[in-house]
Amino acid sequence: MPSKRDIQHRVVTAFQRRVGNPILRRLPSQQLLETVGRVSGEPRVTPIGGRRTGNEFWLVSEFGQRSQYIRNINADNRVRLRLHGHWHTGTAHLLPDDDARARLLTLPKGNSAAVRLVGTDLLTVRIDLDD
Repeated sequence: MPSKRDIQHRVVTAFQRRVGNPILRRLPSQQLLETVGRVSGEPRVTPIGGRRTGNEFWLVSEFGQRSQYIRNINADNRVRLRLHGHWHTGTAHLLPDDDARARLLTLPKGNSAAVRLVGTDLLTVRIDLDD
């Protein structure tokens, strides 16, 4: 029998794929992360929330290693990030030893609240921007 965490993961990701992400991708102010699909080799764009600090961008994945974009980063950590309508290239680093709950306190409140609410396997990600 699936665990509560498994059911929550399935429900949230199904909603994100079918409803949330298609809408959010169209918003010009939405932050987007582009990874390369580990199987297809095609660009994969995911709406995210986080904060730029200097030449670093910080975010917390709500499902950690279960997230498709995290799996893509494991295969190829070169990414693109859309901030304020402009694309930036960078290198993503997964930080499992970082305190993701504490990190959420430093990130935008609305997104952080949603990640805390639905997340089951929080994982901090730092993207070192090239520009």
